[in-house]
Amino acid sequence: MTLSVAYSPCPNDTFTFYGLAADRVELPLDRFGGQLEIETRLHDVETLNRMAFDSVYDVTKLSFHAWLQVRDAYQLLRVGATLGRGCGPLVVVRDSFGPHLPPLAKIAIPGEHTTAHLLFRLWAPEARNRVFVPYDRIMGMVASGGVDAGVIIHEGRFVYRQRGLACLADLGDWWESQTGLPIPLGCIAARKTLGEEGIAGCEELIERSLRFALKNPAAPQAYIKRYAQELDDEVIRKHIKTYVNEFSLDLGATGRAAVAALETLVQKVGGGL
Repeated sequence: MTLSVAYSPCPNDTFTFYGLAADRVELPLDRFGGQLEIETRLHDVETLNRMAFDSVYDVTKLSFHAWLQVRDAYQLLRVGATLGRGCGPLVVVRDSFGPHLPPLAKIAIPGEHTTAHLLFRLWAPEARNRVFVPYDRIMGMVASGGVDAGVIIHEGRFVYRQRGLACLADLGDWWESQTGLPIPLGCIAARKTLGEEGIAGCEELIERSLRFALKNPAAPQAYIKRYAQELDDEVIRKHIKTYVNEFSLDLGATGRAAVAALETLVQKVGGGL
């Protein structure tokens, strides 16, 4: 069979999936009837979120917010998730903006179904003038005055000061103050039609790929840079160190508690559930 696997071009994902994409890991063929071919695709996370509503890929990266909306079709995998502390989305503004967000401020959001959008809605429910744009355009829009503020994710947290921006709020800190739990940002999910054996095989495959990268961190570097928005080696290093951690290898009880807390908070804003 052919297994379609989709993930984002962000360094934590290309690091995690390099072993799979480069054919550097053994495939768990026994889980797939003895034959398996892997087809990989890369898209930004909001594109993946939207594609999941149509079950386009067998295995896909998703925002946790989106997974909560497609969980009837996709099973959350225990590996590959992006959770942690000190790694949440940031609300950024121009240095001259001031300390408060006016109700009519125009806010750039990196996708309607992203966890970043959900967190922003929870943090500032009165801020309704939201525009959805690709995440890599947001800092430029804020700096140019095209919007009053923006919610940045991924590499943005490491370079926004270089773009002349200031942090108005750290939504990860806000989440931790509300729940005491690590913030659940993104996950890997597999279509339930793969069955128990196939889903277990997907988990084995991703874990082998991640462990390969952790053991051989120099190997994925060219692959990571091919897709990264920020090419500075130190930015890439910080990105991977921040978003690839113990929860990436196993969601565990703490990770699942964080997902449950997110679902509880989703009910407060509707959340599309």
